[in-house]
Amino acid sequence: MGKERTKKIMTRLGEREVSLDGIVYFPRGLIGLEDKREFALLSVREGDSPFLLLQCVTDPGLGLLVADPYSFLENYDVKLENLDRKTLKLTSIKQLAVLVTVTIPQSRPEETTLNLQGPIVINTEARIGVQVPQTESGYPTHYNPIRG
Repeated sequence: MGKERTKKIMTRLGEREVSLDGIVYFPRGLIGLEDKREFALLSVREGDSPFLLLQCVTDPGLGLLVADPYSFLENYDVKLENLDRKTLKLTSIKQLAVLVTVTIPQSRPEETTLNLQGPIVINTEARIGVQVPQTESGYPTHYNPIRG
């Protein structure tokens, strides 16, 4: 086994070391950030937190707080079009990880919201990601997991 290849990057959480093998490539970028293609998923803090930082590798100021929606909503359902499946190079549902962006208003954590309408879907094996708007789903863009 060779030594794991890593790279130090600046993030919104300070300098972090990321595995080059763990970088997720977004062929279409993210909505509103189409020119940003390479991201690393970083733990926000040690322990069992449902929150992660989706950090742009090329832009230290761009890090999105994301979470596993199933930590808050058991029955969350994401519809994938065939084009998205092809882009992700999916061969099995087991390869999928689903994340949603999180907004935590400063000094008001009780008003935290999850964007259920724009999930980010990642093929964890191929390390390819796409954002898949769920416009027909009826899911809100600002779901408060505390209030439901």
